[in-house]
Amino acid sequence: MRTLRLVVKSCFYEVPSLHCYALKLGTIESTYDANVILSGYTKHGHLKIAHQLFDEMSRRDTVSWNTMIAGYVNSGSFGLSWDLLIDMRRRGFAADEYTFGSILKGVASNGEFICGEQLHSMVIKVGSQSDVYTASSLLDMYAKCGRIEDAYSVFKIMPNRSSVSWNAMIAGFVEQADFETAFELFDGMGKEGAKIQDGTVAPVLTLLNDPDYVRLTIQLHSKIIRLGLSTNNIVCNALLTSYSECGSLEYAEKMFYGAFDVHDLVTWNSMLGAYLLHNKESLAFKVFIDMQLFGFEPDIYTYTSVVRACFKEAHQLYGKCVHCLIIKRGLESSTAIANALIAMYMKSTEKAVADALRLFESIDPKDSVSWNSVVTGFSQFGLNEDAIKFFGKMRSHNYGIDHYSLSAVLRSCADLAALQLGRQVHVLTLKSGFETNEHVAGSLIFMYTKCGLLDDARKSFEETPKDSPITWNFIIFGYAQHGQGKIALELFHQMTESKVKLDHVTFVAVLTACSHMGWVEEGRNVLKTMESKYGIPLRMEHYACAIDMFGRAGLLGEVKSLVKSMPFEPDIMVWKTILGACRSCGDVEYATEVANHLLEIAPQEHCSYVILSEMYVRLKKWEEKANLTRLMRERGIRKVPGSSWIEINNEAHAFNAEDNCHPNVKEIYDTLEGITKEIKMLKDASNLEISVEEWAVLNGCCG
Repeated sequence: MRTLRLVVKSCFYEVPSLHCYALKLGTIESTYDANVILSGYTKHGHLKIAHQLFDEMSRRDTVSWNTMIAGYVNSGSFGLSWDLLIDMRRRGFAADEYTFGSILKGVASNGEFICGEQLHSMVIKVGSQSDVYTASSLLDMYAKCGRIEDAYSVFKIMPNRSSVSWNAMIAGFVEQADFETAFELFDGMGKEGAKIQDGTVAPVLTLLNDPDYVRLTIQLHSKIIRLGLSTNNIVCNALLTSYSECGSLEYAEKMFYGAFDVHDLVTWNSMLGAYLLHNKESLAFKVFIDMQLFGFEPDIYTYTSVVRACFKEAHQLYGKCVHCLIIKRGLESSTAIANALIAMYMKSTEKAVADALRLFESIDPKDSVSWNSVVTGFSQFGLNEDAIKFFGKMRSHNYGIDHYSLSAVLRSCADLAALQLGRQVHVLTLKSGFETNEHVAGSLIFMYTKCGLLDDARKSFEETPKDSPITWNFIIFGYAQHGQGKIALELFHQMTESKVKLDHVTFVAVLTACSHMGWVEEGRNVLKTMESKYGIPLRMEHYACAIDMFGRAGLLGEVKSLVKSMPFEPDIMVWKTILGACRSCGDVEYATEVANHLLEIAPQEHCSYVILSEMYVRLKKWEEKANLTRLMRERGIRKVPGSSWIEINNEAHAFNAEDNCHPNVKEIYDTLEGITKEIKMLKDASNLEISVEEWAVLNGCCG
């Protein structure tokens, strides 16, 4: 009999055969043998047969019940495992630490917090709260159900804490982003002598994701080496990611190349992600190629990452190559990869929008990301009506909206100055609970400021949390662009006093306020202290704002000096701003020099021709004007006409000067004629003089 039991225990990969053998010998009546066979069935997922055997057992014990409960928990059938627990207690069997461990695991996996509380009461009632295994299971359950304080209460009264308990507790506080408590526990774990493992260190490293934490990451790395975990690939991957997110690409590379023996697919993907985070797309492509040379097959994460590397114009050709490779590997049907490709085409050129839409139509199944990518792409290209229509279509298909889609459609409403529609989206935002999201709140502020409603923009700002720079930046921009620089700078000072983290966009907003108000000294001071006081290095857009500020103030000499001091070559935006400064100051010679450079690097940019042409007209340089007009004609450059629009009954009506395309053109011109007659009557009555320029503005805006 003993020999048979040993055979059953060691050979249950042949469970059905052994079951038949036990039935033939009659040993199935032994509870022990029956439990071993029962365990074999549950571990192999044959729960229906296992339950049949369980029902046929003449004598069951606690092990029998525990085996079935664990089997159902591991298969994801929590409801059946809970029913078995109730039946077990009804039949007078006492639950032990294995019962609680299994059923609490099911509670944690399914988030059944109410059941967890009932189990906790049961644990206290039977006196099992001092058992390490049961207490650890309780702790894990509370942590995974998001009840970290309850988990901490269980942890503090545990007489003996295992590494599992410490790890569960640390992971719980990491999940809550409670930096201080997580590190206190990590430190306490070492002092108490509990063994620190990869499952301890890896979660803690995920908290170190800011440049302020780079020294702490280095210190923790030293501790990892002392603990002998430096060759553990899970820890190495977490360290690599942490260094990257702390801004130290150099250390991330050292981790990657220094631990080549323990590389896995996650390591390669982590390095790829690190290069993308630091805008090193060329190096990311190299990692993508090298990983395959070393025998690692890219997964979905790899392809979605490398597609993101193709978003910039310089690498868009690579995007088509990657797309071809994805088709060749048969992965185009992956929704995640298809979504990344849609985003890539949507960030490419306006012509590529058609490719993105074809790809969108081919996805099955589509998800919210698929729809959001198209909505966002339309909005970014200025195809605002398409973005709004697509958003409505998305809603009609009952796809859940999120902060991406709401932000995109609000920006489109802002660009169209579609206030009524914007208000409707605002209501939808409130109903869906996204009003406190920093991106949605920022888009709401932007929409109201673009529509000229600063009070509504300020109200939206006041109703959101003040811990994100995004909402602060939008409200500062709003006041700056509406000529209320004093309020803009007051908000900037409030932002710094509130300890909100400043970013490069904050200073673009502040410099815009200084430019619009003519506050040259304040702007100059901001430029000087950005890096030394606030740690924000000057970027291209800051130089553009400063050039605009000096140009408006007529300080073209300062513009030239600033351009010479730039540590990088000015881009098209900066050159256009310099040209605008020349126009403000009336320096046609420097304007010609700048314009000629612009015409070389951006020959299709119509603004350069228009600004220079206006300066020639103002200075009566007719020959130069004629030459420029001839050049525009030869290059096929046409001035893009200005337009205006009005929203009536949720429909935007757009107009150009001398527009005859509107379906109500006759009524519009009849009304215009009536208004013109009224103006003439007022002129005769009050000797009102209307200049030729004002007359042109009236006709341009209305016609």
